[in-house]
Amino acid sequence: MELDGVFMDMYGTITTGDRAAVEATCREIVKDTGVKLSAHELSITWGERFFHAMDFHNNDGFLNLFDLEAQTLIETMAALGVEIDPAPYVSRLSAYWQNPPLQPEVKEFLSAFRPPICIVSNADRADVEAALALHDIRVAGLVTSEDARSYKPDRTIFEDALRLTSWRRERVLHVGDSLHSDVGGALLAGLRSVWINRAHRIHDIGHIDTHKPDYECDDLMGLKSLAES
Repeated sequence: MELDGVFMDMYGTITTGDRAAVEATCREIVKDTGVKLSAHELSITWGERFFHAMDFHNNDGFLNLFDLEAQTLIETMAALGVEIDPAPYVSRLSAYWQNPPLQPEVKEFLSAFRPPICIVSNADRADVEAALALHDIRVAGLVTSEDARSYKPDRTIFEDALRLTSWRRERVLHVGDSLHSDVGGALLAGLRSVWINRAHRIHDIGHIDTHKPDYECDDLMGLKSLAES
């Protein structure tokens, strides 16, 4: 496979997903507010509102990730009849964004994978930079939603990554673990997609019937094999 490079999602793809951080945060919210949901149920309810909100906060209406998490938590709890100060809870998530564990195969993958990688992440830039520095990961480029004022699956963030790298659209793969954000975004941007089908996501509002990837791998070592084919 001839590639100029690979666009790659960060959280859930290179790092472990945020399931543990989100559910721990939701347990605190349940304990503090007495809301009649389990932590898992609250994580799904909040997550669906958050992912839908991403689709409507691009360009002039953009909110950075911290503020979007805060707004959607306020709205989620208001719908449950609870008023909440979101800052302490979203700050817990921010601690995860800056200090996330890596997926188990990442170090081996990065040492062996030859095409250049540009991170394309729905995240605030300082958080991704902190996580990359923590794990001593060096990449060819980084474009965040905060940079582009655009959240995947909106195509603007991908167009910004193409301009940054000067890679040819037809010679780029976008790799990620979300059917909605990564596969759906690649489809909108005219890019081939690789879905890293990890079994431990909390929830994905995309569906394999409507967000069909070009390729599917269990982990990043599968991507290495694909790129070498």
